[in-house]
Amino acid sequence: MAKIILITGGRRSGKSNYANNLGLQKADAPIFLATSRIWDDDHKKRIEKHRLHRSNKWTTIEEDKHLSGHQFDKQTVVLDCVTLWLTNIFYDNNNDIETSFNEATKELEAISNHDAEFIIISNEIGMGGHPDNMIQMKFADLQGWVNQYIAEMAEEVYLMVSGLPVKIK
Repeated sequence: MAKIILITGGRRSGKSNYANNLGLQKADAPIFLATSRIWDDDHKKRIEKHRLHRSNKWTTIEEDKHLSGHQFDKQTVVLDCVTLWLTNIFYDNNNDIETSFNEATKELEAISNHDAEFIIISNEIGMGGHPDNMIQMKFADLQGWVNQYIAEMAEEVYLMVSGLPVKIK
């Protein structure tokens, strides 16, 4: 069974920095599991900046949906991030919340069977204002339910606040 550490928080709360430092503390050669699709040129530049920020100790795997299609046994894996991964699933399922939740939890269950340590980054998008439209509302619900699912599986959960980790579990 995998050991799971969930790191969640708001935008620019320090989640990725904390997770990457934790990954380097736990392994000499951690894996960075990048889930983002490249949506536009600005996003592509942001991804490149992140790649340059990581040292050569990291092995990067880019996987936008099928996390369980990779072998992670005996590895430390930083999964960055659930929100972008769920966006891909939700989009590909035509914004169907039930199908997306089932697909996501199936993938998470599959990776939890690896003999690995996963440091999973997610966002708390439901802490802000009320979503502007039905698709945003459905996605915020999906994100919240998947975060709860991961938190239940996790041995440790941290909420990042202004760059500081607050241990929840």
